[in-house]
Amino acid sequence: MTAIIGVDVGGTFTDVVVVDEDGVTGRKVSTTPDQSDGVAMAVEGLTARMFLHGTTAATNTLLEERGAEVSLLTDPGYEDLIEIGRQDRPALYDSSVDRPVPLVPRHRRFSDPRDVGDAQIVAVCLLDSYRDPSAEEAAAASISQPTVLSSVVSPEFREYERLATTVMSAYLTPSVADYLNELDLRLEIGSRLVMTSSGGLIPFDQASGLAGRLVLSGPAGGVVAAAAVGAHHGHGSVISFDMGGTSTDVCRITGGIPSVGIGHEVAGRVNRVPSVPIRTIGAGGGSIAWVDDGGALRVGPRSAGAVPGPAVYGLGGEDLTVTDANVLAGHIPTDLALGGSVTLDVEAGEAAAQRLARHTGLARERVVAGVLEVVDAHMERALRSVSVEEGADPRESVLVAFGGAGGLHAGRLARRLGISKVLIPPHSGVFSALGLLLAGPRADSVRTVMLPAGDSQLPALGATLTYEASGSFRAMFTTEPSRIRVTAEMRYEGQAHELEVHVEDWSRIEDGFHDTHRERFGFDRHGEPVEVVNVRVTAFGSPPLSWRDLPEMATSGSVEGRNGVLRRDTLPAGFVTDGPAIVVEDNSATRLETGDRMTVLDDGTLAITLQ
Repeated sequence: MTAIIGVDVGGTFTDVVVVDEDGVTGRKVSTTPDQSDGVAMAVEGLTARMFLHGTTAATNTLLEERGAEVSLLTDPGYEDLIEIGRQDRPALYDSSVDRPVPLVPRHRRFSDPRDVGDAQIVAVCLLDSYRDPSAEEAAAASISQPTVLSSVVSPEFREYERLATTVMSAYLTPSVADYLNELDLRLEIGSRLVMTSSGGLIPFDQASGLAGRLVLSGPAGGVVAAAAVGAHHGHGSVISFDMGGTSTDVCRITGGIPSVGIGHEVAGRVNRVPSVPIRTIGAGGGSIAWVDDGGALRVGPRSAGAVPGPAVYGLGGEDLTVTDANVLAGHIPTDLALGGSVTLDVEAGEAAAQRLARHTGLARERVVAGVLEVVDAHMERALRSVSVEEGADPRESVLVAFGGAGGLHAGRLARRLGISKVLIPPHSGVFSALGLLLAGPRADSVRTVMLPAGDSQLPALGATLTYEASGSFRAMFTTEPSRIRVTAEMRYEGQAHELEVHVEDWSRIEDGFHDTHRERFGFDRHGEPVEVVNVRVTAFGSPPLSWRDLPEMATSGSVEGRNGVLRRDTLPAGFVTDGPAIVVEDNSATRLETGDRMTVLDDGTLAITLQ
């Protein structure tokens, strides 16, 4: 097997996975301020036929508000739409909370191409371009600066969402293009593909023009991998739980395939692109504990990052973090090298806890326990948001936990939600990077149609879009797609939002919508008119690897452990133990609570049954 490399950049660590004839190897290196430096160092000396990348370049640019200087070209009278939005409030009863400042200021919004000025890039969004892109194309031809067209980025109706998505893509394009171009020059590896928010891969050169599709690039890899391991073990419903150093990402997966919604919000900004429905919160191992003005103990969203990192890293960090609390609570062995290389400085962690204890007036033990309780409460709410709040019973799911800190908190969170089984997959500390190798190439095509569900035009429109999506796929990957998926976004007439329905037979699409509506909302309205708003076709390619293709996780076969701490790489398939215990590996650790029973499955997955 020629090597395949997956690299996922996180806020604290950059994860590297290499799969070759020798098996699967994973490691972590510290994330660098310029991500390309850390990635280049991580793969230095490695040769491979394929490089797959998950990046936070787009996300960081957006959150840190260091994107391009954008001008907006739109129709007369629509220059302020980016600011008006949908007139909803981010916090209904808190008048002090406002929407974020628009990414393009008022003096750079125009309705005449001759006025766009000297901006770095121009976002072009004309009112009816989702029906006919020719006016946008003509306007772009008359502008000397680079342009981003709404008819390319988000060719669907709803003018505000299309405009906001186009502006975001323009805002991110220069920095994302610079990053990918710089990385491309530094890599000496075969084909280079980057993960999109949809969980699909696209070439570097295509991603530069679709920067808005990379906002969930890194977390999507973990969702793909969680879906694969859940399906391998026969679980129809999976909740993925990825707790890293800076954030936690959760997602519900049904039927072994991550659902792909149309749009998400990042920092209060609309981004209507195909994306897996991930909920991200600022709670990770590096999240800093602090006390608010009311005297309440808080955790996150500010993170200690890789440098100085948690106090126990011994790199100068003085604030108490979740990682420090786990070490001081005995959940992480003090002789464990975090990330495979960071030696713990327990005294520094103790000093950070004592400082916060003095500030709160609480005993040190209560501060440590309080930090873990607060961060668990944050993560429980996130898990409920992708299950209970969407009408799904979490007790019917298995929790797949990964990331450097996922295994430490998974058991407690599963109990809070009534989940009876937790899976900790092999290479859990670098699992999102592994997920890159399990994702396939992808191309999408969409059209707004606004037709009754039984309209005779729909099959022909589906065929046309299938041709377009297949052509886009061939243009990007010089090969034929292996699978085509057709979906319709549908609603009862008068509804404001749509549900996505998989199309196998256009004559039965209305029944499919009623079933989907009943499953999601608990009722349906047979007899009421149903309309198809958008038709979407996705062309998929085969992933580089499947879960079954991965070499088995090597173990010594001779169980090693002391004082309730077990080395994961010594545990053979079929090994069973009861908690309390800690299972450690180079990049992560798993904690078994009292009443937990752990079994090592055939592929090295740790299956934890809660009682």
